[in-house]
Amino acid sequence: MSAEPKILGISSHYHDSAAAIVANGNILAAAQEERFTRIKHDPSFPIQAIEYCLNEAKISLEDLSQVVYYEKPYLKFDRLLETYLGFAPLGLRSFVNAMPNWLREKLHLSREIKKNLPGEWNNRIVFVSHHESHAASAFFPSPFDEAAILTMDGVGEWDTATIGEGSANRIEILRSLQFPDSLGLLYSAFTYFAGFKVNSGEYKLMGLAPYGKPIYKEIILDKLLNLKSDGSFTMNMDYFAYCHGLTMTTEKFSKLFGGPPRKSESQITEREMNLASSIQAVTEEIVLKMASYARDLTGKKNLCLSGGVALNCVANGKLLDSGLFDRIWVQPASGDAGGALGCALFSHYQLLNQDRIPEETDSMQGSYLGPAFGEETIREFLDEEKAPYHFYENEDELLNFTAQKIADENIIGWFDGRMEFGPRALGNRSILGDARSEKMQVKMNVSIKFRESFRPFAPSVLKERVKDYFKMETESPYMLIVAPVKEDIRRKPNQEEVQSMKSENLLERVAICRSTVPAITHIDYSARVQTVSEARNERYYRLIKRLETITGCGLVVNTSFNIRGEPIVCTPQDAYRCFLCTDMDILVLSNFILVKEEQPIESLKEKEKYIASFDLD
Repeated sequence: MSAEPKILGISSHYHDSAAAIVANGNILAAAQEERFTRIKHDPSFPIQAIEYCLNEAKISLEDLSQVVYYEKPYLKFDRLLETYLGFAPLGLRSFVNAMPNWLREKLHLSREIKKNLPGEWNNRIVFVSHHESHAASAFFPSPFDEAAILTMDGVGEWDTATIGEGSANRIEILRSLQFPDSLGLLYSAFTYFAGFKVNSGEYKLMGLAPYGKPIYKEIILDKLLNLKSDGSFTMNMDYFAYCHGLTMTTEKFSKLFGGPPRKSESQITEREMNLASSIQAVTEEIVLKMASYARDLTGKKNLCLSGGVALNCVANGKLLDSGLFDRIWVQPASGDAGGALGCALFSHYQLLNQDRIPEETDSMQGSYLGPAFGEETIREFLDEEKAPYHFYENEDELLNFTAQKIADENIIGWFDGRMEFGPRALGNRSILGDARSEKMQVKMNVSIKFRESFRPFAPSVLKERVKDYFKMETESPYMLIVAPVKEDIRRKPNQEEVQSMKSENLLERVAICRSTVPAITHIDYSARVQTVSEARNERYYRLIKRLETITGCGLVVNTSFNIRGEPIVCTPQDAYRCFLCTDMDILVLSNFILVKEEQPIESLKEKEKYIASFDLD
């Protein structure tokens, strides 16, 4: 074995397929397959992501010490069979639908992986369990020498949540919750019932929750769950169909909540708002109970989080505010994509017994682990497209121009450096706007993102200014913590606005100005905060700093560079197309600036074709 192990980690075949390269413990590259194929949550084998990672790391397949996969397919198949037998004859249709793919590919993953790798791989494929991969992705890149580890998701092989502990270069799983009892699937069931897409619309449910009241919380705890003091629970499967059906919930669930699931794209009613609020409250209670038990069980002062539920930044904020742990660190790619990184790190530290020295912040490098595009590549593309542009050799001039345009309420497509790994745009593939603008949230949602008007936007705030705007005592570089907006910048609604808060039209509720930074202030006076430091992202920090010089405001609206249903843009080509087909005013491609009014006009037909090319999420 090489003295400096080089390991390729892979996740695939469910959703958010990805690849990651770890060399001597250093994370060199990581990316989701969706960014290359342009298919959101692409589950297919990550051929292009692997190719990118190897090229970026300047490592050939022959140089690798190990190829590692993020779960154990035989255990997963065992769960599928046992579940079918347990619910038979229910579920025959879903079982029959699943079998061909399992028999053709998933039971032969070693063969399939070797077949799809870019070259000959004659060594064995290493398989790490799903939740070990999650736990490894949470602990090993963290800044902690030791910590409790909490992983929560839909389901891996059998586990749906685990409590573990990490110390130096080892992790150990101590307790687990198993299928069909699952916090992730419980939340997804309500996502489905509210008319949103499972494994994609959970963010929407979280964003919708503050519009409602948790009036169904006790019903959920009484009828659907038997919740214990340690956060474990059993679910009443009479209400859920995901074990045996093609839907998430049953008729009994519909009767309990006053009618059938909401149809996708139909009007959102008070029922959906209250359901969202209720399941969010239940989720927060479960997370807090699990975390409390993890503290008692491990005796650790720090906590690491991963798994899809760890992307519930409202729950993360409540957990941080609880004071259960001194410090909390959340893996920025907490979903299945992060499993590719986790299994590679697990192999490096746990299986190969390599030394680990935690870094002061973390070892994720800001999660800027994807492709970057140099000046020559961008210029060549723009010239080929005959796209008018302005090139800035002087960074100060570029930042001055861009910051002034933001201050003038222009919307900016910002494309710079390496693409982010994980679901959040963190200032390298972002759409930016003025947080002071009262019209910015609606404009961005409706004419840029083409998504629901109630969806909130996050702020990117200078690290040293976070306490000026938010009740927050810690860094949040990965936009995974929701914090309250400080009371001294809040604005109380007038009598007319109080009445508007009762409107069935969510747009009327959204339009109310709630603070001096209304574009990022959610209806409950909260915000999903990203703190920006010069050490993590020099140019993005300097842009916000320049904006502060002009406006006195040390934060900016930051949303991912994409439209609804589209993966975050990867290439200059992706960015330019999105720019042309939306109401963005300015596109910044590294040192190149493109002004919308100078560009060739895209026909309505071309715009509609672009929007229609992505499935609604």
